[in-house]
Amino acid sequence: MYRAVTRKIEVSVTPRFLPERSSETEGYYFWAYTIGIRNQSAETVQLKTRHWRITDGNGRLQEVRGPGVVGEEPVLKPGESYEYTSGVPLQTASGFMLGSYGMVSESGEQFDIEVPAFSLDSPANKRVIN
Repeated sequence: MYRAVTRKIEVSVTPRFLPERSSETEGYYFWAYTIGIRNQSAETVQLKTRHWRITDGNGRLQEVRGPGVVGEEPVLKPGESYEYTSGVPLQTASGFMLGSYGMVSESGEQFDIEVPAFSLDSPANKRVIN
């Protein structure tokens, strides 16, 4: 699990490779990742936007920006948590992701929170060639 805390809001990420949705012969590798967001601050906040930087094993960078996550813009009161699972395909057997969420506080202040960098590894990437 990977973790980052910004302004007392913790973001944790657990990635997992999905071999049943991948095809090494076709150069298609798929991962699911579960994100947990826990508001440990004293104020209510809402997640409004996401920004991902996805880099494959060849160094190709793809940036994704958009509203909310999985069609939602969750509101988190102090002490509340939110969790969702999404997925990402790559053309290589490994890569990594990192990003941020655009948040807004109850008072209207906008700020970003960090999503920690996390590794996308598949069994194909771990083979040793003799």
